[in-house]
Amino acid sequence: MHRIPITRRPGLEEAARAHGYEFHTDVGVPYWDETAYYRFSLRQIEGDFERPAEEIDAMCFELLDRSLADETVYRRLRIPEAYWDYVADSWRNQEKDLYGRLDFSYDGTGPAKLLEYNADTPTTLYEAAVFQWVWLEDAKARGLIPQSSDQAAEIHEHLVEAFQNMGIEGLLHLACQRDMEDDRETVTYLDECAQEAGLETDCLAMRDIGIDAAGRFTDLGDRVITTLFKLYPWEWIMAEEFGRYLVTSGVHFLEPPWKAVLSNKGLLALLWENFEGHPNLLPAFFEVEAKAADLLESYVRKPLLSRQGANIEIVRSGKTVSRNDGSYGAEGHIVQAFHPLPEFGGKFPVVGCWMVSGQPVGISIRESQTLITDGEANFVPHVILD
Repeated sequence: MHRIPITRRPGLEEAARAHGYEFHTDVGVPYWDETAYYRFSLRQIEGDFERPAEEIDAMCFELLDRSLADETVYRRLRIPEAYWDYVADSWRNQEKDLYGRLDFSYDGTGPAKLLEYNADTPTTLYEAAVFQWVWLEDAKARGLIPQSSDQAAEIHEHLVEAFQNMGIEGLLHLACQRDMEDDRETVTYLDECAQEAGLETDCLAMRDIGIDAAGRFTDLGDRVITTLFKLYPWEWIMAEEFGRYLVTSGVHFLEPPWKAVLSNKGLLALLWENFEGHPNLLPAFFEVEAKAADLLESYVRKPLLSRQGANIEIVRSGKTVSRNDGSYGAEGHIVQAFHPLPEFGGKFPVVGCWMVSGQPVGISIRESQTLITDGEANFVPHVILD
């Protein structure tokens, strides 16, 4: 794994406009950095990311199987008891999921270590699926990178195929918080994928979803919603008045309710408890449990539920060395063994392995200037070059 400095392509401004991005003469596209790229070998992609991702996904499914007979899984994750059966039934019925992203710390010299699983509401999807591939083709055409350069980016094709295989009948609704740019852009892209798959779609804001007299969800045209992709965390829905209508709504959700188990950072503690010693896992424990003392000196403290690095704290040798503020943490925390991101000239990359319908289909790099990857991180493209 190498970070290679490179000249920004002259056509970035035109590419940005063509793909709906803002372009600024001083910084280019916000949160996008093509003044460098990361180089991997095909062996690293297949052996150090794809194979571990498949293994971790299988372990997650084992945990979901166990949760059907052991409801303490839901209690430890602080899933409200009123929704235990709802979550369990969604897994028991094998409701299909769409996508997620496993985030790893990796320096090219040892096993990739799982930091978290963004299983419910991952963003930067368009950059991973489309825009970095556009960069690859342009950079090769302009002689900026070797002609033999490839990329782990089969996300788009698999998303379209996944939508085709969902068995969706009638209208697919897609919703998010429309005032959040990352969420809005992700839903817009998924809407395009669904249309390419031959589905009829309608996008709306979460706040515009209504409830009729029968407890069914409706759109702004009073049409009953039967299938809904929601880029909106399950824990938010379960905490709102909206949530008490989930069962009566009859809606098939993407992502399905069982993703509430996998999108919870308590998953990291459950994985270690059940698969201790797996080379791609880090020791992790629920903070309130006695075994957390095993990580007394150096660890990362994470809320069970948070986004974009909020309320994460890094402790080394008993001292806090980094901490992000935020509004999460009331639900509880885990502690995870500290395994620092690699540093490349003051840049700290986290490698995301994208999953679509249970298959690893591409990677992406988000690069920050601190050990905690937050909403200010840049997306940096990658190449495969042996």
